[in-house]
Amino acid sequence: MEHQQRSEARLSPSGDTEDMALLLAPRLAYFAGVARNEHVTRAAQELNVPQSTLSRAMARLEQDLGVELFARRGRTLVLTTAGRTFLASVERALGEVERAAEEVRADADPATGKVAFGFLHTMGAETVPGLLGAFRAEHPRIRFSLVQNYGEAMLEGMRAGRLDLCLTSPVPDAPDLVVRRLDEQKLRLVVPADHPLAGRRRIRLAEAAEENFVTLEPGYGLRRITDALCREAGFAPRIAFEGEEAETLRGLVAAGLGVALLPPPTVPRPGVVELSVTAPRAVREIGVAWPADRPDTPPVAAFKKFLLSRRGNLLPS
Repeated sequence: MEHQQRSEARLSPSGDTEDMALLLAPRLAYFAGVARNEHVTRAAQELNVPQSTLSRAMARLEQDLGVELFARRGRTLVLTTAGRTFLASVERALGEVERAAEEVRADADPATGKVAFGFLHTMGAETVPGLLGAFRAEHPRIRFSLVQNYGEAMLEGMRAGRLDLCLTSPVPDAPDLVVRRLDEQKLRLVVPADHPLAGRRRIRLAEAAEENFVTLEPGYGLRRITDALCREAGFAPRIAFEGEEAETLRGLVAAGLGVALLPPPTVPRPGVVELSVTAPRAVREIGVAWPADRPDTPPVAAFKKFLLSRRGNLLPS
């Protein structure tokens, strides 16, 4: 009776599902083995555990659940109705665990594993495809899960375990991340083709102080860089439109709705002229970041080494 009271105290009257799962989980595989064999001795041999350990585990399992899972017929055990119901769910749970184990082992395989890689939208048309092509030439079977997003969202994705590493700009400064600068990219002032400045090749950013700007939304790295460069040039940009993608901004510029600070396009866009900015120095740094406290799988380590080897030569010439 005293032993039973101690067991009931562990379960607690709250019926906490998490507590019950922690209590039962270590014995589920034992239960499935006994149910398959309908015999403790044979199950013990199959599971490679002492028969006494298995017998105690089944007794404790029934005690913790408060139901009989087996009917004893001599040395044979037959599942009760409750036992059959429990077995169906246990087999599903064990199957899910096995599938999850197979998946994580496959993702960590040095030759065929997976890398969850994030990058900025502006790097998706040319830079990232070129990088992946060069990497896959040496590692043809490594798989990728690709995520395009703005910088802060990717950093949160890494912290949550959804991404292994990402290319981002500006380069973050966070104690929980490891960051390596890889390259820098010049930014240009993009103006409509019929704009009074369109005949120029170079411009000081202060000369655009009275222009309407089209920019990315707050939270995007390029927006922070735009605001900082305009501030360095002595003015706050007058924002006419905010968007989520650089090529959309070029379209707004072509429509005469403002000017924009943008990285070079993959393909020249008609209707706009792109001016070099002579002052202040208008560039954005591109870096790779990953969580500081997370060990790498072999595929992630290989891709990280590849990216670091491209330092100074990351972007298309």
